[in-house]
Formats: sequence, structure tokens, C-alpha cells
Amino acid sequence: MVEIRDSLTQQTDDYGEKWFSDSSTFEENLVSVWGRRWSVFSEVGRLRAVLLRRPGREIECVRNPADWRWKDVMDPGRARDQHDAMAEVYRSFGVDVFYVEEQREDRPNALFMRDNVLGTPEGAVVCRQATAFRRGEERAVALALAKIGCPIVRTISGKGVFEGACGIWIDRETIVLGTGVRSNAEGVRQVEDVLRAMGVLNVLRFQIPWGHAHLDGLMNPVDTKKLLLFPWQVPYDVVDALIRRGFQIIEAPSLEEVKRGSAVNLVAIEPGRVVAAKGNPQTKALLERNGVEVIEVEADELMKGFGSLHCMTAALERDPV
Repeated sequence: MVEIRDSLTQQTDDYGEKWFSDSSTFEENLVSVWGRRWSVFSEVGRLRAVLLRRPGREIECVRNPADWRWKDVMDPGRARDQHDAMAEVYRSFGVDVFYVEEQREDRPNALFMRDNVLGTPEGAVVCRQATAFRRGEERAVALALAKIGCPIVRTISGKGVFEGACGIWIDRETIVLGTGVRSNAEGVRQVEDVLRAMGVLNVLRFQIPWGHAHLDGLMNPVDTKKLLLFPWQVPYDVVDALIRRGFQIIEAPSLEEVKRGSAVNLVAIEPGRVVAAKGNPQTKALLERNGVEVIEVEADELMKGFGSLHCMTAALERDPV
């Protein structure tokens, strides 16, 4: 009996349990496991990586624009040139530009990539479109994310619908999530659940008004503590919560520029520097008076699809601020 016990003790010493759990977080392991810091919890932190869909053959299928919620048929060559110019601005500031290379040819709205992806502190949420004529885009998006090694932390499922432009990051612990025609309560619940597990403590709830699709046409941070918004359609409770957090609220000065020119639908390259659609001089001047540099790009052809720069840009990595 003594010999048996001595033998077991020796085996335990030589071959004992070695599979100890690592207590580091998913976010801490992003670079070592996933190849880079696929992390987003700001709309203004230095932009490092984006996912885009350059308009492909799918935009050539549009005959009746109303079928796709478009203003008019796009000129394919001009639309691609404008999209390329936007991407080149990103590259000029050191942003890595990734593309969804393949897409269904009956999905002309696929260029509005933010609707398909919400960046999070630990990777990407693949969204589920509200409209039937956009469902199916997400399969190509998921393949593109997998190809570049970006972790997919959630795919909206069940009866949930959520589009990424219904989420606007405020800081590491705070996000605005909107419900409306493009995101329902179940979709927002699924997003909130996964973000809570990442340490997000504050969800500011935004009831998106009738006749409007997403948050990013109504509000967008432009600097660390500055936010551009269209005041008539942003709930008081959301604005009050931002003011209490020290934000300066910049009210868009022109209804025409907000509604026709997508003046609020811009993308911050870094704090105090934004890329915006050309053709909104009042908004540009107001931002500049408030210390925000505005880099203009032509986007009128692309905006025939009722979306602008923020709609077309899914941020996959931003620096902390």
C-alpha cells in the first residue's frame, strides 16, 4: 500500500494538473490572439482601421430608386470615384482600409457599411438589417471580418433587428442606443447584453423619431467633449446626460444641410478633425469656429442612396481617448 501511494505521489508531482486558466481579459488578448487591437469605444479616438464596401455591380441593378429607398439612380463611375476619394483621405491619415470584396448583386445598399457592423471594445457586432431588401449583406460582411481576423463578438439573432448606425459611442463606459424603424427593443437588448459583459455601464436610450432611420444623421461627436447634433430631433434626456458629462453641444445651424446635405453624418479622424460631405458651408463654418477642422470630400452621388460618410464607414479600431 505504501509503495502504491508513493507511486501516485510521484505521478502527481511529475504529471499533475497543468491546465491552469488564464485570468486575462478578451480585450487584453486582442493583439496576441487576434493580431491587432480590434477595439472601438469612441467616435473620435484616432481612427486606425475601417471596413468599407466599394460600390460594386450591385449599384448597377437599380432601376426604380424608390424600391431601394434611394433618391435617384447613381452614376456608377462617379460613385466609385467619390468612394475612392473618401478611402484615400482615410489612408492619408494612416488608417488601414479593409473591404468587403464580395457581395450579392441585388444588394445596392451594401456600401452603407456602418449599418452592418458596430465596433465594440472587443471586436465587431454583425448586425441584422430591419428591411428585407438588405438582409443577406451580413453574410459577406462576416466573411470579410473573418478574413482579416477581426473577432465577431455577436451576431444579432432571433426576432432582433439592429443596425450599427443606431449606436453612437460616447466613452468607454457609455453608448447611445436607439430604437425605431431600423432597430427594435430585442435587437438593442442583444447589443446591450454583450456590451455590459465588456464593462459598458451606461446606456443612453434614444427613441428615434418617425421618418428617420439612424442616430448618425442626428448626432455625432466631433471632439473629445464636443458633439454636433440636430436639436429638433434629439431627446432632451440624451442631451442633458451629455451636458452632465461635460460635453459642449454644437447645434447644426441649417435644416437644409442636415436633411439634404447629411451635415451631421460625418466621421472623426481624431479628436477635433473630421471628414465631412462637401456642400454644407454653414455647418462647416460653425464647426471651425468651435475649433474643429473639417476635411471635405464630394459625396453627392453616393448620397443618392440616403446615406453619407458615417453610414459608409464601419470603424474597426480607434485609439482610446
